[in-house]
Amino acid sequence: MHTDANDTPAVAGLVLAAGFSRRFGTDKRLARVQDGRALLAASLQVPCAVLEQVWVVLHEGDDPVQLAVSPQVRIVHSQDAAEGMGNSLACGVRTISPASTACAVAVLLGDMPCLQRETLQALVRVASAERIVLPVFNGVAGHPVLFGRRFWPELECLQGAQGAKAVLLAHADAVQRVAVSDAGVLLDIDTPEQLHALVHERH
Repeated sequence: MHTDANDTPAVAGLVLAAGFSRRFGTDKRLARVQDGRALLAASLQVPCAVLEQVWVVLHEGDDPVQLAVSPQVRIVHSQDAAEGMGNSLACGVRTISPASTACAVAVLLGDMPCLQRETLQALVRVASAERIVLPVFNGVAGHPVLFGRRFWPELECLQGAQGAKAVLLAHADAVQRVAVSDAGVLLDIDTPEQLHALVHERH
């Protein structure tokens, strides 16, 4: 893993992959995307190419090898992942905070395999410790969201299913929206039908 340019700010990556695939029916992290890779492995490709340090949040007891997670990715096991995305995000940031000097953390989802490398690079270039950076495609905000270090203590206290929405609302003045031409910032795979459409669209 590496940064693509020495003059970009240090941003850590946090990939949330401790959901329970209830709408998918099976463990979607192992579902195959168009090039044969597992969904989670495909979603890790861009952050691993762009960011120096990447963590992934898994369920307690998950085997990263079975999930095809690269050995370069650091593992966080969330004991309370069943309580919601907020708990997984908080667990991840609590792990990263003492282990990284990054100015910001890019929060990514483990079911978004279409994010383009250039998009993440563009977001990293405007990241700072005092800013929250959001990609926007056709007027709609997506992922990843880059949270400056100033906001990490609040992320560490999150609970429940709402993720970081409360932090975004509380600090609307610190949010910088970046227009992108990448529909991948909105495309997460929640159902087998969505995966089927993705695979056949890309062939």
